Amino acid sequence: MSDLMFSGQALAVRRLPSAFAELCFDRAGASVNTLDALALDELRQAVEALHAESGLRGLLISSAKPDFIVGADIFEFTALFSKTEDEIARHNAAQSAVLTALEDLPFLSVAAIPGMALGGGLELALCADSRVLATDGQLGLPEVNLGIFPGLGGTVRLPRLAGVAAALDWIVSGKPRKADAARDEGVVDLLAPSAGLREAALARLQELAAGDSWQALRVTRHGAATGLEAATIEPLRARLAPQARHLPAALAAVELVAASAPLDRDAALSAESRAFARIARTPAAAALVQIFLNDQALKKQGRAYAKAAAPLRQAAVLGAGIMGGGIAYTSAVRGVPVLLKDIAAPALELGQKEAAQLLARQVTAGRMDEAKARAVQEAIVLTLDYAAFGRVDIVVEAIVENLGVKQRVLAEMERELGDEAIIVSNTSSLSIAEIGSALARPQRFAGMHFFNPVPVMPLVEVIRGPQTDERTIATVAHYAATMGKTPVVVSDCAGFLVNRILTAYFVGFLMLLRDGGDIAQIDRVMEDFGWPMGPAVLQDVIGMDTSRHVVDCITAAYPQRMALDFRYAIAHLAELGRYGQKNGKGFYRYQADERGRLRREADPELESLLAPIRRQAPRAFDPAEIVDRLMLPMVVEAATCLEEGVVQTAAEVDSSLVLGVGFPRHWGGALKYADLVGLPDIVARCGQYRHLGGGYRATPGMQALAQRGAAFHAGNAA
Repeated sequence: MSDLMFSGQALAVRRLPSAFAELCFDRAGASVNTLDALALDELRQAVEALHAESGLRGLLISSAKPDFIVGADIFEFTALFSKTEDEIARHNAAQSAVLTALEDLPFLSVAAIPGMALGGGLELALCADSRVLATDGQLGLPEVNLGIFPGLGGTVRLPRLAGVAAALDWIVSGKPRKADAARDEGVVDLLAPSAGLREAALARLQELAAGDSWQALRVTRHGAATGLEAATIEPLRARLAPQARHLPAALAAVELVAASAPLDRDAALSAESRAFARIARTPAAAALVQIFLNDQALKKQGRAYAKAAAPLRQAAVLGAGIMGGGIAYTSAVRGVPVLLKDIAAPALELGQKEAAQLLARQVTAGRMDEAKARAVQEAIVLTLDYAAFGRVDIVVEAIVENLGVKQRVLAEMERELGDEAIIVSNTSSLSIAEIGSALARPQRFAGMHFFNPVPVMPLVEVIRGPQTDERTIATVAHYAATMGKTPVVVSDCAGFLVNRILTAYFVGFLMLLRDGGDIAQIDRVMEDFGWPMGPAVLQDVIGMDTSRHVVDCITAAYPQRMALDFRYAIAHLAELGRYGQKNGKGFYRYQADERGRLRREADPELESLLAPIRRQAPRAFDPAEIVDRLMLPMVVEAATCLEEGVVQTAAEVDSSLVLGVGFPRHWGGALKYADLVGLPDIVARCGQYRHLGGGYRATPGMQALAQRGAAFHAGNAA
């Protein structure tokens, strides 16, 4: 008789000696196991086969992959979350019932957990009577990062295993736990080295099968949870309430656990499915799932760039200011050594100081040891000439933002480079075509727009020039990814992608000020919308002089949508010497507290200063109008960029906004925001504000999508 009891694409069940069986997850053709619809259906069949098998004493649950199960297939969520709440609840309850059937097998089970068990993977492991985790393993319930909470029993089984307080900490934080922490909190029973994990789990199975203690523990797990106390719940409620308006999942999980902890297991599981369905229908869940899918699309593109890229052994940075020093540090810390060149020794010292300060912070924070810091510092070689540039694979130019200077310096430097070397310009406002016009090899020239501060900001726009070849684009994008950044390839145009769309938002803000908008109200409304800071505060952070230059350059390029045919507030305040935080006065006044942090205060002089540029007297606006007047131009410009081919996909647009300017994650980006509101509604709102100018005119693509009932992101879960 064959030892094989069930075999599928995701898992198999085999008989083992001593009347045991093994349920092993091993997804065919994949590097990891996921708990997707196929795996759950095969698990249902496998459990039915196990129920039908007589004489079994125990089950080993294992994985043939380096990890156990890394969670659900998020790509299935979009279609699921677009269903009605009742449909989601029924679907979820049916999937949850499969795990419950596994838990209720009439014999004991032990899970051997290698690597990671995340989300549904941990929820499945919680169904076992005992868990043995690899010493290098990690467990976690990260669902809150997707705007949801565990829906396959995690909110039920974990509180009954580890207690309410510990379970809520796992669920609300979404952070994975290392092996020692998982054992100490009672989520696993034993730890074992990866090489001996299966043997340790089998020994645990033998040990428990010799007695009946596991049966008593199972009965306990079917009852109420322990540790439900106001001292646990109330502080969590207070902490999570402020964010619940936009990100409701964490607080909803707390309320669910508090309500279901006194119930028996089955009643609690039923409550979980209903609550999961409600949270899955929220805009935050749709947006955060979309962000995940966008990220996966960009990573897939990144892998394609990596395959097509030229080797990168040595980089160089031209210009050793704060930006250049940050780029050099970010390259060196990620393993690509850098020549840092400038024409003046003091500038080189500034760049070296910037890198040293960044390294010191890493050491102080415990993220890097002294030896690693020294190695990184040694990988940044300072130079005043081009002597070593013949062996450089890529040069990042980060000198003054002046077209003539850039053209002259890059043409001079190109003569010192090898024929295959790539030059990129870190420009934020100049044309890549014009910068590269003086180069002998423009096919090996591109833009690389870093966002400030370089070591922190995750986005890099890779700008394609008119003659840039595909290998150059792939190599530059791969270099950005090597530096730990997310590259998005964009066409050469004024403002590129992110600053162009953001400028449309600023134009909406400036027009609202012209029409009597109140600074404090506008900031408050947009912060309530979810922006990390309101537009006036953001201008103060950027600097009024800097922002004026960017706004002037970009609006001049798109007069049909961004014409500023009036004296606008940013330029007006800049001319008055009110530059924002850099000199303590802008839209607000700023003073440093005892710890050196800037405190914002309303400036009683501001209104009189703005009076000459107002067309209407100051007044309060309906908050919905404030949101529309700032967000609709963003949507229109984002859609225009997509239709013009500045980027190819809505995923690139929205990822760039989330990563580059902190667009509220619970809205997912300008185009996802339009999807969630509904494009017919967005187009109608544009019509209401059409009198304000071209920035409020829905594009042909927006109108076509609205007429079809479609969305920018296919399968939108609005």
